[in-house]
Amino acid sequence: MLRALFVSAAFCALFGASALPATAATLEEMAGQMIVVGFEGEDADAPGAVAVAEELAAGRLGGVMFLKKNVASLAAVRRMNAGFREAAPGLPPFITLDQEGGAVERLTRDVGFTEIPNAATVAARNTPERAEAIYARMAAGIAEQGFTVNFGPVADLNINPDNQIIARYGRAFAADPETVIAYDRAFIAAHRAAGLATALKHFPGHGSSTADSHEGFVDITRSWAPEELEPYRVLIGEGMADMVMVGHLYHADYASGDGETPASLSERWIGGVLRGELGFDGVVVSDDLEMAAIRDHFTLEETVTRAVRAGMDVLLFSNTADYRPELSREVLAILLAEAADDPAFAARIEQSHGRIAALKARLEQGR
Repeated sequence: MLRALFVSAAFCALFGASALPATAATLEEMAGQMIVVGFEGEDADAPGAVAVAEELAAGRLGGVMFLKKNVASLAAVRRMNAGFREAAPGLPPFITLDQEGGAVERLTRDVGFTEIPNAATVAARNTPERAEAIYARMAAGIAEQGFTVNFGPVADLNINPDNQIIARYGRAFAADPETVIAYDRAFIAAHRAAGLATALKHFPGHGSSTADSHEGFVDITRSWAPEELEPYRVLIGEGMADMVMVGHLYHADYASGDGETPASLSERWIGGVLRGELGFDGVVVSDDLEMAAIRDHFTLEETVTRAVRAGMDVLLFSNTADYRPELSREVLAILLAEAADDPAFAARIEQSHGRIAALKARLEQGR
C-alpha cells in the first residue's frame, strides 16, 4: 500500500502544477536520462512528437526512438529532430534509430535516402576499408537528419543459418569473429567520424539462437558458444564500444537463481560478464523492452527494476505494444519509487547518469 501511495504521489509531484526547479542532477533528471521511448507521429506538430518534446523540456526523458512509421519525409524528420534537440534544456537527447542496411532501415529510398545492402552482402563484396566508405556515406546522411545514435553494428556471429532474425536477413557480417570484428570496426569508425554514437548488438550473441525475441522467449543454452563474446571483448578492449545493446536471451548456465531471467535483466550477464569479465564501463542499453520475450513474462515494474538492478543504463521502449503517450512517465515514476525505497537502487541511477552524461558530452563535442 505504501508503495502504491508513493507511486501516486510521484505522479502528482512530477506531473502536477508544481514542477521541480531546473537544477542539474536531481534524482528525477538522472532517472529521466535513462529512458528512451518511441512515439506516434510523422511531423513536429503531431501530438506524439509534441509530447516527447515536452518531456525532454521538463528534463524527464533521455531520448527518443524512431521507427519507420515516423518517417514520412526527410524534411519532416529534420524538423522533429531539431525540435527535440531544442527542447532539451541540459544534456542533449539521444535521438536514435536502427539503420543497419538491408531489411533493417528506418530511412529508405521511399523518402529519398540512399539505401545500402545488408551486412552479409557488404562483407562479401567489400574489404573493410571499402565498407567503411560505404558506412561513412550512410552515417553522414543519418547525421544530416539530426540523429545522434544508430543502433548498430550487429556483432552477432552468423552461426545458425536457419536463424529467423539474424541469418534470415543477412544482418551478421560473417560466422567467424575476426571478420565480424573488422567490419564492426569499420561501421563504428564511420559513424564516429560523422559525430554519431553506435551500439554493439545483441549481447551476449543472437546469431546462434533458434528463436526470435520479438515473438517470445529465446533460450540459447544449447546453441550459444563462448566465441560469440569475442567481438565484444576485442572492440571493448580497443575503446570502440560507445554502447552495448543487451538482448532478451536466456542461458541456463548464467541463470541468476530467480527463474528464467534473460540477459537484459540479468546481473550475471551485465554486471558479471559485460562489466566484469569484458571490462565495459560505457553505456549499456536494452533491446526493446516491449518485445514479447519481456512483456509476456514480466510486468512493467518488474522489467524496469530488474533491468536497472542488473546494471542497465538506458531503458528502451518502442511504445508499440500498447501505445501510451504517458509511458515514459510511468517508467520514471517506477524508478523514483524504487529509489525512495532503496538507496542502493538510487545509487544505480546515479551510476547510469554518469555514463550517459559522459557519452552525451562526447557527442556534443563532436558536433
